[in-house]
Amino acid sequence: MAKQKKHPQGTIAQNKKAMHDYFVETRFEAGLVLAGWEVKSLRAGKAQLVDSYVLLKNDEAWLMGCHITPLTTASTHVIADPIRTRKLLLNKRELDKLFSAVQQKGYACVALSIYWKAHLIKCEIALGKGKKDFDKRHTEKERDADREVQRAMRTKGKDD
Repeated sequence: MAKQKKHPQGTIAQNKKAMHDYFVETRFEAGLVLAGWEVKSLRAGKAQLVDSYVLLKNDEAWLMGCHITPLTTASTHVIADPIRTRKLLLNKRELDKLFSAVQQKGYACVALSIYWKAHLIKCEIALGKGKKDFDKRHTEKERDADREVQRAMRTKGKDD
């Protein structure tokens, strides 16, 4: 018998803009309800999470704005909608936390990444508060300062 092919490991798509625009506080791991052509496209890495967010309504969570480009070979017989809303699978306790934080405390719920976990596709979502412009500049200054310190440490280690 032939060996089964292992599923790819690691991140499929990341939303780097969310880390820039929000102070991320609480993260959740959610499953995704996907069609067959979407799984094949994700296996090929054809996903974008820029401008995606999580809509909470009727005690359910929905991923909005996620773009999964259909493969021409995999979706010939299906009419594929690349930006359709996809249901997120969370348990009741996690949904209650999300609903209360978004409604009462003024948090936003955004998608951070889509990744493989064994043979399943998971979506990491987070509760975050929006950053102001001065917060974004402060974060960039801290990042640049950390980078300079790392460079200095590397060059000092090479001189010895």
